[in-house]
Amino acid sequence: MADIARLAGVSTATVSRALSGSPLIPETTRQRIAELASSLNYRVNVSAANLRKRDVQTVGVVILGDSMQAISDPFLLSILGTVADTLDEHGMSLLLTRLKEGQTHRLSEMVETGQVSGLIVIGQLTWHDHLNNLAARGIPMAVWGACLPDALYPMVGGDNEQGGYLATQHLTRQGCRSIAYFGDITHPEAGARYQGYLRALHEAGLEEDPRLQQSFLFGDTRIRASIDAWLNRKLKFDAIFAASDVTAISILGALKERGITAPDQVKVVGYDDIALAEHIHPSLSSVRQPTVEAGKALVELLLEAIAGKPKRTVVLPAQLVARESSQ
Repeated sequence: MADIARLAGVSTATVSRALSGSPLIPETTRQRIAELASSLNYRVNVSAANLRKRDVQTVGVVILGDSMQAISDPFLLSILGTVADTLDEHGMSLLLTRLKEGQTHRLSEMVETGQVSGLIVIGQLTWHDHLNNLAARGIPMAVWGACLPDALYPMVGGDNEQGGYLATQHLTRQGCRSIAYFGDITHPEAGARYQGYLRALHEAGLEEDPRLQQSFLFGDTRIRASIDAWLNRKLKFDAIFAASDVTAISILGALKERGITAPDQVKVVGYDDIALAEHIHPSLSSVRQPTVEAGKALVELLLEAIAGKPKRTVVLPAQLVARESSQ
């Protein structure tokens, strides 16, 4: 804005008023400033102006798309529902979108063009560095995902390492000795759950079997093929810890198709404790993530970021809910 003011021979305050269409600035001056702004590829930060006037009442909720996890995933829907309810309590609404790889620029554009006042981002995946860059630029946001130590942005996440530990410890205490892990260990959250899985194995004096680690993203359709391949090769396993409930439910179905019963022959524990977990047969043991608290915390941290307050990280406790599939 300073460059435009210098070239136009006016103050930055005049430039600001002209670009916002103020009638206090003569039409010829407004036109000249608009042409200079266009030539310099300058875009008005409508979000900042509207926030000062408290005009923008919409929050962008962005689900990162380089995961196979669908927006219809019950865990995501649970968080989204709480976010929507909490925003409504503040007189605000949400704009839901999914961004794929190569669309990182859309995050800043949504705020800078005034489409939304701030962002709630679900997941990090390969976007962590970009999210840090946006935070350094002052883009207001709150992120659900793994609580990474070098994150510059406000974070809300579960204690994934402890959750993985609790799930695996439960299985070892049930007498399981060949425990498989289904989850992409390069994914920040699933990777932390895997570290907890390893900790519980080592604590129980068990060795990790690399053949029993399946590095799939959430919602991967190859799960059943993997179970079939294991059984065809007569690979021994007596328990499976899955990084999501959707994965665990698919595993239970694959085992049933091959005539293998849970928990008698193979015990299964999932993660998230979605509403469906207690209603399937056998009911699914799972590590509960408190989605109501998560949604409220995301909105709270975003409003703090919009207000310019220091960034905070909220780590929510993990809780094992043992049901029929593992005992």
